Amino acid sequence: MLIRSSFILFLLLLPFLAWGQSTDQILQEVEDDVTVGSDIFSDFNEDLESAQVLEDERFYRYGRFFSVNLGGGFTTFTGNRGKAFEDNNPTFHLSMSYFLDFQNAIILGVEYSKHTMVLDTVVHGYKNQGNLGAVTQDMTRVFVGYKYYIDTTDLGTAITYSNPHFIGRLEYWYQTTKFLDQDTIPNDKGGGIGTGIGMGLEFPIELKKSYISVEALYHVVNFYDKYTQDYAQEPGLATSTYGFDDLTGNVMSLIFTYNFTW
Repeated sequence: MLIRSSFILFLLLLPFLAWGQSTDQILQEVEDDVTVGSDIFSDFNEDLESAQVLEDERFYRYGRFFSVNLGGGFTTFTGNRGKAFEDNNPTFHLSMSYFLDFQNAIILGVEYSKHTMVLDTVVHGYKNQGNLGAVTQDMTRVFVGYKYYIDTTDLGTAITYSNPHFIGRLEYWYQTTKFLDQDTIPNDKGGGIGTGIGMGLEFPIELKKSYISVEALYHVVNFYDKYTQDYAQEPGLATSTYGFDDLTGNVMSLIFTYNFTW
């Protein structure tokens, strides 16, 4: 009888004993998690680190590190500067790219273009010279910039192989103005800071070794002579209607390059 009573009592207390044991285990786990020095995000951090390691390994295996770009193209102006100057194409381009990863690259380079204006009239800044004649401007710009390559993983093969990218550049434009028909007028030199933004495509000739690139940019430049009145008509002396009250305007360029990569 005593044994039966003890057994029944044990059965009655069993749920409470089980609940108490489970509660102790839960409290112990919580205590372990909030203990000073523990990291409740350790699993999450490990996942991030593993993903980064895999991405780095993929870049070192399939990515490009450096690129030397040689090419040429076209440079033209808008506004009054575009009306005044004819473009003596081509534009020459030399640059180098350093790839940070698959999507980011730093660029450093130089471009050169030449433009000609013909003034068959007397202008304000050179009214003692008669008809001014041909005036050329050599435009040399050095630039540093950034390229962002669009992630095309989920797009079509043709888009993926074209490597579309955005471009942003900080530029310094150095100008040399020459008066070809006036031996007594010295060359005029100056410079201005500008920015360039645009888009480009890169088509592989041989993966990781050579590419053909095309880039279109719009440049906003603070030309040192943009507000000059030197080329405005001189009242009473002008022999034609040709002349410009200023040389305001921005720049557009289209550049093709052959890229040697490593």
